[in-house]
Amino acid sequence: MTMQERPLNPFDVSQDALYVEDTWREPFARLRAEMPLSWREESPFGAYWSAVTHDLVQEVELRHDVFSSRWDMGNITIADAVNGEGFPNFIAQDPPIHTAQRRVIAPAFSPSQMLKLDKQVRERTKMLMDGLPVGEPFDWVERVSIPQTLGMLCILFDMPFEEWRDIKRWSDWASGVSAENLNDEYRAQFLAQMGEMLARFDRELEDRRGKPPTDDLLSRMVHSEAMGHMEPMERIANIALLIVGGNDTTRNSMTALVEAFDKYPDQLERLRADRSLIPNAAQEIIRWQSPVTHMRRTALEDTELGGQVIRKGEKIVMWYISANRDERVFPDAERFDVGRENARRHLGFGHGIHRCVGAKLAENQLATLIGEIVDRNIRIVPQGAPERLPSPFLHGFTSLPVRIEPQ
Repeated sequence: MTMQERPLNPFDVSQDALYVEDTWREPFARLRAEMPLSWREESPFGAYWSAVTHDLVQEVELRHDVFSSRWDMGNITIADAVNGEGFPNFIAQDPPIHTAQRRVIAPAFSPSQMLKLDKQVRERTKMLMDGLPVGEPFDWVERVSIPQTLGMLCILFDMPFEEWRDIKRWSDWASGVSAENLNDEYRAQFLAQMGEMLARFDRELEDRRGKPPTDDLLSRMVHSEAMGHMEPMERIANIALLIVGGNDTTRNSMTALVEAFDKYPDQLERLRADRSLIPNAAQEIIRWQSPVTHMRRTALEDTELGGQVIRKGEKIVMWYISANRDERVFPDAERFDVGRENARRHLGFGHGIHRCVGAKLAENQLATLIGEIVDRNIRIVPQGAPERLPSPFLHGFTSLPVRIEPQ
């Protein structure tokens, strides 16, 4: 098959504006209907394939022997390596390196560890909700989503909660995939921020190295064979991954809850009538929001996908945000439905060997917050439009003004 025969994507779905202006639904709906796998020749990030349906995204995820996550093959996002530097975190690897490093982190999110964290999740959520004003406007992102998720991250790292603002800043820099950031000035600032982050976390890692192993993530890393002797760039990459994965995705889903319950108030009443639906509601908000817009793979060899020839070295972008709106899998997909029978089939956490290692903690935090909202018999009313994240990578919010009203 020649390049001319490729289905050419008329939309550059990597544009920040689609997500800032919340206008991404129509182009993805057209792509799902007309060209589930398409080629975009020009974009700020270079040429790329778009896989936009549930089945194609799953196939790419499962064929990890052909579609690589390796940092030295490109990146795990549509953007290539920053400043020519690779970002070798454990999800930007293929087996066997990925397998060995994931095994270091995974026990921190085991069922037994989740039981230990459950009390802290509940206590922190109740404390935050107790401290919110009633009848006065405030920013939900600043007062709820950020402190809740970053507080849990400090617990996972066994670091003082007072450092959450620094961790948030480093998280924002580490996840800053945007066409606006493809310049030397940004790259220099990015590397400076990552260097500052590394200096701070290296002090923690050295402290753990001199102590017996414990359950926190840093201790698990430093006392392991697979991650105990990483080079500086590896340490930066893996710490940044844990920070971004440990807070950004969950906090954006927590903010999306406000939008969902405001747009579909009947679903909140449905939960009040039947609290057993709360765990499923947590799955549904992840599907509905899709806090990670995409992940990227790179073809290791010429291969076929969806009836198209993919050439070695080409990037394939898996648009989770579109796969989670696939009407063939999720009927009436635009609707937020807490009783959706197959909500768990969402791809918000990825699929296959790279599925989010901290998914259970995210689900627990979301379900706990939903439970608090349900039990308090309140309405959380937006006070204007949200400010949305200018990025094709993380689908989120920078601000959402709200007011709590008793019912």
